[in-house]
Amino acid sequence: MLDYLVIGAGPAGLQLGHHLHRAGRDYLILEAGPAPGQFFRTFPRHRTLISINKKNTGWDDPELNLRMDWNSLLSDDPDLLFTRYSDRYFPQADDMVRYLGDYARACGLRIVCGARVARVERPGAFLVTLEDGRTYRARRVVVATGVSRPNVPPIPGIETADLYQTASVDPADYLGQRVLILGKGNSAFETADNLMETAAVIHVAGPHSVRMAWRTHYVGHLRAINNGFLDTYQLKSQNALLDGDVRRIERQPDGTYLVTVAFARVNEVTKDIPYDRVIVCTGFRFDASIFAGDCRPDLVIDGRFPALTPAYESVNVPDLYFAGTITQSRDFKQGTSGFIHGFRYGVRALHRVLESRHHGVPWPGRTLPADPAALAAAVIERVNRTSALWQQFGLLADVIVLDDDGTARYLEEVPYDMEGPPIGNRGHFAITLEYGPGHDQVDPFDIKVARIAQSDSARAHEGHYLHPVVRHHRPGEPVAAHHLTENLENEWDSPEVHVEPLRAFLAARTASVPA
Repeated sequence: MLDYLVIGAGPAGLQLGHHLHRAGRDYLILEAGPAPGQFFRTFPRHRTLISINKKNTGWDDPELNLRMDWNSLLSDDPDLLFTRYSDRYFPQADDMVRYLGDYARACGLRIVCGARVARVERPGAFLVTLEDGRTYRARRVVVATGVSRPNVPPIPGIETADLYQTASVDPADYLGQRVLILGKGNSAFETADNLMETAAVIHVAGPHSVRMAWRTHYVGHLRAINNGFLDTYQLKSQNALLDGDVRRIERQPDGTYLVTVAFARVNEVTKDIPYDRVIVCTGFRFDASIFAGDCRPDLVIDGRFPALTPAYESVNVPDLYFAGTITQSRDFKQGTSGFIHGFRYGVRALHRVLESRHHGVPWPGRTLPADPAALAAAVIERVNRTSALWQQFGLLADVIVLDDDGTARYLEEVPYDMEGPPIGNRGHFAITLEYGPGHDQVDPFDIKVARIAQSDSARAHEGHYLHPVVRHHRPGEPVAAHHLTENLENEWDSPEVHVEPLRAFLAARTASVPA
């Protein structure tokens, strides 16, 4: 019987495999495809990634470089950085396929390919059955399958339309046609941009407003690399956004479509619009069909993702854990758990949970004197350098636990809302990087919107941009928070503006900690 069975050899499965392998744990990774990274052999359909690959940062610090490297998995081998595989700022998906294969081989990971899981059940330990009848037993299962099913809205007739996953990507196949694209995310606009030179008319439809990533700071919202279509709409070039609900899709005898749209912002109640093609680009969802009986995890967000504890464990199935993009229920459309540059740190936190829970390995940390100046120096050092808190803003936190012997434990990258070990119940300080309140409501390019002065520590909590926050949690008391001022350089080390106000906050709070 295995200690750990990991389902899926995509980036998350490989990242966890690296940690398990290095720790000497008994594990196996099952991969449905013929090789690791199968998702990237198909997606994105137009083969350009929207994850940043910035090679030339001007920094020598590998930790800082990971802030601008959104594709590398974590390891101690400098040759296993994605920046060695492509020079392009937005690289090609084929480069990711090559990288993941090399990562798996270089780490010596134990992977069984061609192993598609048909059923997961739990007669005592987990029993995992493959489509070919092979079985595996494990004490714990970690699901890292990604979002593998299309998220298709319940629109009558939608089954007659093309899916993003299978629609032709050859622009010549749409020559002179009227095309409707359902969805207002990156896959929809990526598809629209691909067809602008050949299609006669392109409409992109959906009931919600388009949200720009540069405004919301959520990298899954529409990215600039995919928004060329918006120019063609606003400059009256035969393309349009349709704001409203698609009520019905009718396939006509000649193969064309008649689509009923209920508009959200005009006086027409509904309108029937003819199209030659309809393409559904409405995202993906987690496939829970392999889970049987009381092993089936609860789902959230309209059934799209598993419901998770702060330890990345199913809320209703003990020892069933999740890794990778399916953990985005933790920060849905707010953070980065749906993307490699975010979930690589979530996977590392998951591994630390497993090590501490099941193998008696303490959470990594260091001992410091419980002195406000020493604690302030440790916080300043970390917020100026960490990539994990930078990428998993508001979700992962460094934690300072004060012990009875006059020392403090500084623990790195703990899920912010985790309770119990390794934090304990006497109280603790949590250090995060966060965007300020209402940040997604502010146009960052509008110069009439004032920014908080970089020297105004008294108003730091009002800042919209990424900045460190230190909170003191103690049972039975309101949480006390101290914000460091935002600044354009992302360097929080000014003695007067950053260090001394932080030291004073820590001094006031540590002085009130009961012995």
